[in-house]
Amino acid sequence: MPTYEFRCKACGATFDVKRPMTEASTPAPCPQGHDDTVKLLSMAGLSGKATQSAPQAGGGGCCGGGCCS
Repeated sequence: MPTYEFRCKACGATFDVKRPMTEASTPAPCPQGHDDTVKLLSMAGLSGKATQSAPQAGGGGCCGGGCCS
């Protein structure tokens, strides 16, 4: 079940809620009892190193590898 992060506008608390994706946008009360909360944009799964890197200049090929006479 996905975890969604919310922030309370009244007290500034940030908290997580586990719920089905079908309820992702449903408001969640803060643990302090306030109802004015917003769902935060989560970047879960996007941290860490990228799986692909950009090609390096001069790494080969006809114009960078010295195969042209």
